[in-house]
Amino acid sequence: MNPAADTDLAAALAGHLGRERVIVDPAERALLGTDLYVEGALCALAIRPADTTTLAAAVRCVTAAGHAVVPRGGGLSYTGGYVPDTTEAVVVDTRDLAGVVTLDAAGMTLTVRAGTTWEAIEAVLAPQGLRLPFYGTFSGRVATVGGGLSNGAVFFGSARYGTAADNVLGLEVVCADGRVLRTGQAALRHGKPFYRTHGPDLTGLFLHDSGALGIKTEATFRLIERPAHTDHGSFALADAMSAAAALSAVGRSGAAEEAYVFDPPTTARGLEGGNLASDLRRLGGIVTGQGSLLAGLRAGARVVAAGKRLVPAGAYSLHVTCAGRSAAAVAADLAHCKALVARHGGQPLPNSIPLGVHAAPFDNLNGVLGPRGERWAAVNAKVPHGEAPLIIARFDALIEPYRARLAAHGVTVSTLFTAVDTCVFSFEPVFHWPDRWLPLHRAVADPAHLARLTEPAPNPDGAALVAELRQRTLDLFDELGAPSNQLGRTYRYYDNLAPETRALLDALKAALDPQGLMNPGVLAPRARA
Repeated sequence: MNPAADTDLAAALAGHLGRERVIVDPAERALLGTDLYVEGALCALAIRPADTTTLAAAVRCVTAAGHAVVPRGGGLSYTGGYVPDTTEAVVVDTRDLAGVVTLDAAGMTLTVRAGTTWEAIEAVLAPQGLRLPFYGTFSGRVATVGGGLSNGAVFFGSARYGTAADNVLGLEVVCADGRVLRTGQAALRHGKPFYRTHGPDLTGLFLHDSGALGIKTEATFRLIERPAHTDHGSFALADAMSAAAALSAVGRSGAAEEAYVFDPPTTARGLEGGNLASDLRRLGGIVTGQGSLLAGLRAGARVVAAGKRLVPAGAYSLHVTCAGRSAAAVAADLAHCKALVARHGGQPLPNSIPLGVHAAPFDNLNGVLGPRGERWAAVNAKVPHGEAPLIIARFDALIEPYRARLAAHGVTVSTLFTAVDTCVFSFEPVFHWPDRWLPLHRAVADPAHLARLTEPAPNPDGAALVAELRQRTLDLFDELGAPSNQLGRTYRYYDNLAPETRALLDALKAALDPQGLMNPGVLAPRARA
């Protein structure tokens, strides 16, 4: 590090952004350079821009000084995508690039700044009777549009409408040299951001890139009418294979907006981790979200009656959410899901879990830690529905020889299955282990929640085992040709590309970032000196 040069850079950046938007405090810089799994190098500086123009000037200033630019969204990641690998870096905290730019209800489009959260978008659209098709992640209270489009956000609405990237129409992007690019129709003279595919799909180039091709500053999404009716179903299945088969049947049908499977450890951990405040918030959402007070009271009563005994011990649980214009249409979709699941031995359960999830969809930030204060980190892969049994069996075979070591170091493994669109089975192993907390765990979870937990002692052997298993699992994914919706510094996208495609990516990166200073080490290797 060169303190004098960093001081000069800080002064130059303050000239563009204002002194209050240049972050020099070491503790805050450390927080902004740490995700939920790994701590990075301490960046030289961090900045928090409020508009595209000053961000572009700041980025130009940073790269001219030879420093790397590392874009960061809401931060709730475990892939290292915004974790600096050098001290000669400036982290760009995009959370103040927030708010609605244009809501065109007649044209059914929404343009927002990239730091806008999914929860904030829901709050704007709900009173208008509108919705994004895909409308957020579990962490949508903090997770941002820019982060989601850079790293493949999935969940709410994904079984029917795919990922966030599947529903974006155009972008505004700041390049490494300060150029501001627009994609989609807004890139044309007199163009309007309502259509994506007139000419080559330049929007797609900047999606799922982990911020390595530029910093997203605005995004335009298509809208749908908000479904007038929603209902949920839950089912118990005997084992992973039958649960996966049932999930794939529901996913292929297109009858559900969300469809996901919890394994027994996930269910037990989730039910153990609740607290009175969050339970009451969810219950309040259930009562007020059913269309009538009577229906809400009945739904709330079912949740209270079910209590914490929602899923039989040892069972896998499949949860679906159906939505549509009429109660009859939703009932038909839910009945179809029930019939599909029954073919695989599924038994109906109280639908309290998906009811609770929808009552407060973004109310789970305390889940960055387990109910006993343990940490967790996931990896995920996407396969065709027909290959779901293979990836499950191969992962189980990978884990089996580790059982004794897992127990010795307090490491447990759970899995989550999710349907994405009609053609994708998402397989997500999650590793849990007791270990010291990272700065982001303390910053995200509610202080009152943290006060109820005891921070575990450092567990280097457990952490090393998790790292080993993550790498072994990624080896398996590579062998099966199974992609992820994320990249960061975790997934081996570049090395797995065909040589011809890799050359095209190299040329694109060189055109947009000739010095290799936009999030170096992500998407493609660092530029060689």
